[in-house]
Amino acid sequence: MLGFFILVLTGLQVISAEPIVDSNGYLTYCPCMGRFGNQADHFLGALAFSKALNRTLVVPPWVEYRRGETRSKQVRFDSYFSLYPIKEYHRVILMEEFMSELAPKLWPEEKRISFCYMERKSIYLEDANKADCHAKEGNPFGPFWDTFGVNFSNSEFYGPLHFDIHHSDISDKWNAKYPPQRWPVLAFTGAPASFPVQQNNRHLHKYLKWNRKFQDDARQFIRTMPKGAFIGVHLRNGIDWVRACDHVRDSQQLFASPQCLGYNNERGNLYPELCIPSKELIIRQIKRLLKNVKQSYPKNEVRSIFVASDANHMLKDLNTALQRMNVTAHRYPKDNPHLDLTILGLSNHFIGNCISSFSAFVKRERDVNGFPSYFWAFPKEKEKQHIRLHEEL
Repeated sequence: MLGFFILVLTGLQVISAEPIVDSNGYLTYCPCMGRFGNQADHFLGALAFSKALNRTLVVPPWVEYRRGETRSKQVRFDSYFSLYPIKEYHRVILMEEFMSELAPKLWPEEKRISFCYMERKSIYLEDANKADCHAKEGNPFGPFWDTFGVNFSNSEFYGPLHFDIHHSDISDKWNAKYPPQRWPVLAFTGAPASFPVQQNNRHLHKYLKWNRKFQDDARQFIRTMPKGAFIGVHLRNGIDWVRACDHVRDSQQLFASPQCLGYNNERGNLYPELCIPSKELIIRQIKRLLKNVKQSYPKNEVRSIFVASDANHMLKDLNTALQRMNVTAHRYPKDNPHLDLTILGLSNHFIGNCISSFSAFVKRERDVNGFPSYFWAFPKEKEKQHIRLHEEL
């Protein structure tokens, strides 16, 4: 009898079915603009775009840049997030699985065509006059596609088509020009999405769930802080950010600023404090929120501040300033920005940077979960007398 079962199980392995091919086609892209916050914005847009075209989204890895290394690293999407919640919204497959299981037959090397809006100039003199997307030139473009052994046989310029599927019949035009029978895979040199994320796509963040490891690690760290409510704060104050903030004076919007100013500046215009709040403003705003929470939630007072930062966590300044209020400031002991994000998303209250796409990730996650969020220096302090402080932004 035991031998019978072994034969049956062996037979099942031998006759296992091949992966099912989506007859509606596939869509993938290189997340080659910016770091994690920008890539997350683009992912939501690409997810909406692939659903509008009814193509399976081949989910690319995250592109990361390590100090001292000249080439980017590709980190599997599910290293941070679970794929199952996303499948509730639309069909998706990890790029690693697509390339190993489907690409050899569905997308052979001679049919791998890169998509770009218009011709991209080559950085190499010998290819300077060639009309091409040059999809693999530069970092992270080359390292990204090399990770999967992809070389392109040709280029396709899709202009004047665009990605705004919410205000036109553009998805029908895409499908008419690129039917899946002739174009089974659309591979874009960059994300088929805008930055910052379109307002219509913000709600898709509810399908972006941290995997079990990050959820467990975040809750384990939270248990090490004083018992009670805690405020999560994000401080952008590294030298690269200081330089980026120089553009405030010349811009209507900057990076993720529509999240607080509105997509049409209906809530105001840029000003320096939105980008680089002073130490005094940060402490003052935290103290104000602490008092407000104590009045509104007397049975769940704030006992700690969790700080995520790219440079200066200000722990000494905060602990000194908050000592009389019996509140302490903390950070995760190692540099782990993804775990910082997970913890910030779980905080009772959150204060972030209006301009930062890192803060924008937290804000979207908290919005879909109904948690309150605020921004440094917004609204302007002189205007706050007209706006309730505890109003959720």
